[in-house]
Amino acid sequence: MNKSHEVEYCNLELRFDRRQIQNLIRDLIQEGYSLYWSESDVYFLISVRSGRKLVKLRFQRVRNRYKIIGDYIIKDEKLSELLEKLINDSRGHAVVKRFKDRQIVIESIMFGEIIRLVEVSGMEHRIIYQKKPLVTVEEMIQAFQSKRAEERAVVLRYELDYELSVLHEAIKEERDEDAALSKERLQSLRIEMIQLEL
Repeated sequence: MNKSHEVEYCNLELRFDRRQIQNLIRDLIQEGYSLYWSESDVYFLISVRSGRKLVKLRFQRVRNRYKIIGDYIIKDEKLSELLEKLINDSRGHAVVKRFKDRQIVIESIMFGEIIRLVEVSGMEHRIIYQKKPLVTVEEMIQAFQSKRAEERAVVLRYELDYELSVLHEAIKEERDEDAALSKERLQSLRIEMIQLEL
């Protein structure tokens, strides 16, 4: 990834464990940054002094993992490199905008890999790189001709009916744990039905 003196990170979708946050703190300290961090039941906050500016990286707790939230404008090359290392290591998603002279280079990153690179100059934009889709036209034709979705739909309806009867019995007999498990299975069946467009 290119270096720039001003980089904006948008639509960050990075998920990681506590160890990766600790590694980030360690890397920041090794690079000589002045920082402090705090933690609550909901957030882990790292405040990094970058020149005269204070950058606050916010991590939201999601069960026993964390995800970074917010958009960030970074004007420090080393800090940008560390944030990009975090995107890469966590195989995250992001839109990275690099401001240079009168140009903006926009990188779309998915699973830690650049999938699209666009250069914007005034009103003009030019696609520098775009990753080829993983699905070929032949594979799409096969998917449309496949009868697997219709066959699965029939089985899915039977599974749904069965699971509803299991839930009914569990509620009637006041077996709360079984009812909760049944609701989870129904939720996953519902998602599958949506995916099959039933």
